[in-house]
Amino acid sequence: MKELNIHINVRVYTYDELNASDRELIDAAREATYSSYSPYSHFSVGAAARLANDTVVCGSNQENAASPSGLCAERTTLFYANSRYPDQAIKTLAIAARNEQGKFLEDPITPCGACRQVMLEMETRYRQPMRILLYGEKEIYEMQKVGDLLPFSFDASAMQ
Repeated sequence: MKELNIHINVRVYTYDELNASDRELIDAAREATYSSYSPYSHFSVGAAARLANDTVVCGSNQENAASPSGLCAERTTLFYANSRYPDQAIKTLAIAARNEQGKFLEDPITPCGACRQVMLEMETRYRQPMRILLYGEKEIYEMQKVGDLLPFSFDASAMQ
């Protein structure tokens, strides 16, 4: 038997330790939670992406009574960015969430598996890593690439 150990680098910051650009992106993700349409889960998620040209685009989760017809904030944001700015890579994606009481989560929120897969495709599409900021009131996690969220990933190379 062989054992594999996977090491993932996660930097942990407080909001005040972030640079101005990252604080702006976190603020945009937090603000995006207010455009969430989440009448079923009452869980409001917002995402903000900074593109290579420094444009910031945002999205939020959008639910539907005919589940799973809704869409997560991360995918809403990434698909909008790719539709509107197809030639601009996504440099950084920030994600924030509020609970049913309307309070931001104490601990960082992580993307679902489907969103992680789409995020990985964005890295493949633009041939560069996408930095991730996961917001929590107590601390913010920073990962330098999507592979840190999805260490055993599936991409086009797996189909050869």
